[in-house]
Amino acid sequence: MALISEEDRKYLMEEFEKNLKEEVNLYVFTVNDSSCQYCKESVDIAKELGSLSDLIKVENFDLNSDMAKKMGIEHAPTTVVTDGKQYGSRIRYVGIPAGYEFSSLVEDIMSVSKRKVQFDGHVKEHLDEIDKPIKIQVFVTPTCPYCPKAVRVAHKFAQYNENITGEMIEAIEFPDWADKFGVSSVPHIVINEDVQFIGAYPEENFIEFVMEAYKKSK
Repeated sequence: MALISEEDRKYLMEEFEKNLKEEVNLYVFTVNDSSCQYCKESVDIAKELGSLSDLIKVENFDLNSDMAKKMGIEHAPTTVVTDGKQYGSRIRYVGIPAGYEFSSLVEDIMSVSKRKVQFDGHVKEHLDEIDKPIKIQVFVTPTCPYCPKAVRVAHKFAQYNENITGEMIEAIEFPDWADKFGVSSVPHIVINEDVQFIGAYPEENFIEFVMEAYKKSK
């Protein structure tokens, strides 16, 4: 059974035709046992998206594979949106990219395909400063309409700066992880496991929290 409706397929094919410029890779990391509730569905989502454009390439890797080790992937399912080269594994979805987060995945695919993101001067200046590893984890639920905005900002930052990793984490699938940071409402953002805030802030506000974490790491 298709996960994407025929109406949505037609719309997405048109959007991809207009917006995809270069090849995009979707790497889906899974385990082949009952411990992973949404591994199969995550692969199915990626494959259905891949069927909509020749520029979307999908590969499925085991969590214990060399590729997972190379990319630092530790949880299943994880979907990585990349060009296969310069972006590495910096744009990640840990948990199924479904519900409202499906829109984030589609936007990431188009953004990575264009190989560029744009920011206003204030945000860009701060991003250019970051020369040490920063991990932005955005805890979400599939029914949260505000979460995709936070995920997209984190992923845009990661696309722009090679020192930043943006990681969506589906809180319901990983309750122990969410409990570790006291996640009770979403989007809940954790930066370097040190700085936290709640809400879908605009880029110019979001970057201030990132810089706070960056300064603490110096």
